[in-house]
Amino acid sequence: MAHAQHIRTIRRTLRREMPSTVGLIADAHDFTAMTRYRSFVFDDHRGYLHQVEGLLRSLAAQGAHTTVALFDPEEFTDFCSSKGLDPDSPDSRTRFTAELAAGGACVAYAGQPIDSLVPQLINKAVRKATWEYATMLLAETGECAECGQDIGRDAFDRASHLLLTLLETAGPGIHHLVCSIPAQEEQLIAVLHAEREGFDPVRLDERDAAEFVTVLAAGIARHSAGGLVLRTTEPDTPDRLHGWRLHQGRLDPLTAGEVFSAYCTDAETGDPVAPEPGVEYRPGFPIDQPDTHH
Repeated sequence: MAHAQHIRTIRRTLRREMPSTVGLIADAHDFTAMTRYRSFVFDDHRGYLHQVEGLLRSLAAQGAHTTVALFDPEEFTDFCSSKGLDPDSPDSRTRFTAELAAGGACVAYAGQPIDSLVPQLINKAVRKATWEYATMLLAETGECAECGQDIGRDAFDRASHLLLTLLETAGPGIHHLVCSIPAQEEQLIAVLHAEREGFDPVRLDERDAAEFVTVLAAGIARHSAGGLVLRTTEPDTPDRLHGWRLHQGRLDPLTAGEVFSAYCTDAETGDPVAPEPGVEYRPGFPIDQPDTHH
């Protein structure tokens, strides 16, 4: 009896130390695509999400660390074709989900409700796709015909310098940056949160910073049009909004009027939008940036 209890204790300990991955079909259209498989027993997306939420709570109650991965039916079909697997099989879905844990769009489950988890997962997938596309654009730029330098690598270094200079010049506060770069297939948008107290070093997530720099670098390398905005929040003071225009690989400051116009104009209709209360629309400040030779 004591031995059996000991075994159960060991298993519970191992269960807590073994991470779990749950594949989640976030989109109703994707869910419908999966219903063509007989082995997929769900027929209602909302009910499916409710069941997944129950599973996540059960795993959390057991002390397990669980990662939720975005399950894409098209990628699943391609995976099965490449591996010679039957897509109409729970085992195939399990193998695909295990692959997602290594390189797919994933979010750690921390007790958040499913209605919060789904947008987080979709946002993570969009950001991952944006980063991969921007990386591809950088790789395609090749070498400079005049100096032989890798244009993408040089642009990445320039973008890193620009980001650090922006944050250093912005001073203390909570900073929210958005970079938007037009590309052939889609508009690339990168978002970064950073924080600085007094003269302390800037605190930011390194992965988020890498994504942001890659998108900005893609715009620099390809001499794309684009823009960057910086919003700084500090206690007991209005938020400060600054903006820059990306032109010929450089960030040119916008005037206060241009920043105001950008924020107070509906992007789709062109109609004016009321200014946000408690916000100061300021010009972009000058940034030290060496000339590009590509």
